[in-house]
Amino acid sequence: MKFDKDSLISDVLENLENAEEILMKFGFHCLYCPASQMETLEEACMVHGIDVDGVLSALNAK
Repeated sequence: MKFDKDSLISDVLENLENAEEILMKFGFHCLYCPASQMETLEEACMVHGIDVDGVLSALNAK
């Protein structure tokens, strides 16, 4: 599965085995918070001040 800025955090966690590890390295520390489950990668990156393109590169690297 290829992820984009509109992918939901919950879908990323469900569909990529090491997603939690990758996202934690970027500074996402509330991955299982109820509100985060309906956030897109872009929304979460904006809230945390993280570059969405860097996150997408890491998630789509495999």
